[in-house]
Amino acid sequence: MTTDVYYDPYDFDIDADPYPVWKRMRDEAPLYYNEKYDFFALSRYDDVERCFLDWPSYSSAKGSVLEIIKADIQLPPGMFIFEDPPDHNLHRGLLSRVFTTRRMAAIEPRVRAFARRCLDALTERDGFDFVADIGAQVPMRAIGMLLGIPEEDQQALRDRFDEGLRLEEGVPPDLSTLMSQDTDYAEYIEWRSQHPSDDLMTELLTATFTDRDGTVRTLTKEEVLGYVGLLAGAGNETTTRLIGWAGKLLADHPDQRAKLAQDPSRMPGAIEELLRFEPPSPVQARSVTHDVEHFGQVVPAGSVLLLLNASANHDERHFTEPDRFDIDRDEGRHLSFGHGLHLCLGAHLARLEARVTLEELLTRFPEWEVDTPNAVRAQTSTVRGWEKLPVILPRGQGRKS
Repeated sequence: MTTDVYYDPYDFDIDADPYPVWKRMRDEAPLYYNEKYDFFALSRYDDVERCFLDWPSYSSAKGSVLEIIKADIQLPPGMFIFEDPPDHNLHRGLLSRVFTTRRMAAIEPRVRAFARRCLDALTERDGFDFVADIGAQVPMRAIGMLLGIPEEDQQALRDRFDEGLRLEEGVPPDLSTLMSQDTDYAEYIEWRSQHPSDDLMTELLTATFTDRDGTVRTLTKEEVLGYVGLLAGAGNETTTRLIGWAGKLLADHPDQRAKLAQDPSRMPGAIEELLRFEPPSPVQARSVTHDVEHFGQVVPAGSVLLLLNASANHDERHFTEPDRFDIDRDEGRHLSFGHGLHLCLGAHLARLEARVTLEELLTRFPEWEVDTPNAVRAQTSTVRGWEKLPVILPRGQGRKS
């Protein structure tokens, strides 16, 4: 199709509100090609869902981020999100054995207690930062609890990871910085190997499995490093952005916020609508393994194809009034956690953290207003959300007289 629509994942103006561009893509260029960065993109729900399921044709083995695939680099072992079967099944299966819903449910009381402490400290104030004061704190502490990283070191590790993800406008990120984040955890793995404990890092170090060649073994420390870096990075960043979006969207829709504050049983549905409306991870990349055809056009083998799952979540062909935020919406599956083989392993933990945080927050602060002039977007190539989201509390709600 002939169209002048332009989509650039490194353009900050587009990233500020990509939905008008994505709607034009769905309508005018459902298979889009960007000549500058040499990638194709699909934006409609049915196409994105189908490609998520067809991993032999749309591979993650070279990465699931545009610039990683383009760099054609050797990825570290254990990064199962960047693998296809059989390696993916082996490595994800091993992590699934230790990263269990039972283990995550067991930390809920500790996560809730921590969220309460964070929020109680804010009740003397006229406002707070939804990201710095709560959104970044709860996921960091939850993943630290699971992994066994000392509390005093969690913030510094998170800050270094954030810095590695940050973009300059119009410039793809420096992969050497991005891919070096895992080394931050090497000293903890070495220490934990000598001092085992009841945490996920210890289980990764001691779990036995049958390798592809039939050998029964434990993970190498390099493989454990890959797992830990993946969990710590993904577990922190996306949930922080989800909680930040909750602050923004519930402020923008006070009627929905009031319903949620009055009836906490709506919380699970509200979390799903937050995820659908503003996915923290809005774009997934795949490498095309053989010539495929979309809308009468051939996408050659070796091409990079972006699956715009955030656009798919707003596809009016699938959702009724998709640009309306409705915590009572019940229209089936969104694609914010992916679908199929690479469905996010941490989805349950992200939902738990968001639910606990919002439950505790709304009991203290049922109303707030975003301090828009001082809000700052987080500019990265992998997640979309807020770096700073200061909010103002109504007189008498926060500061005690």
